[in-house]
Amino acid sequence: MKPRIDYAKLQSLIGPTTAALISISTAVRQSGLDPKLVELVKIRASQINGCAFCLNMHVVEAREGGESDARMHVLAAWHESPAFTARERAALAWTEALTRIERSHVPDAVFAEASAEFDETELAQLTSAIIAINSWNRIAVAYRFLHPVKP
Repeated sequence: MKPRIDYAKLQSLIGPTTAALISISTAVRQSGLDPKLVELVKIRASQINGCAFCLNMHVVEAREGGESDARMHVLAAWHESPAFTARERAALAWTEALTRIERSHVPDAVFAEASAEFDETELAQLTSAIIAINSWNRIAVAYRFLHPVKP
């Protein structure tokens, strides 16, 4: 696979967009949401969107933040795994609903589950994190950004 555009060149083309997405990510980091939870959300959205570039980046960041490989290995099947807390499960369901919005326009049951685990401010921040990673996924997939390959 060959990249369609160089990442550095893209930065000059969409500088204000990049700055806005970075601002959202910074706000989420400063929000008080658990960084491990946010990384799980980023990984799950990137799995759904098939974004190898973002998957590689966020698996590395999650591992550096203390996330276990065992949990990351079963993340795509979180529905079937007891490895995730109720709060994480609510966040992952919210992530899937927002990422796959064309399927069901975010069911009331998913909103109720997320609202039971997150207060309004936290849910707004979580939603921002999901919006940002979905945006990054679409940019990286559209332009075929390549992740580093390590033997």
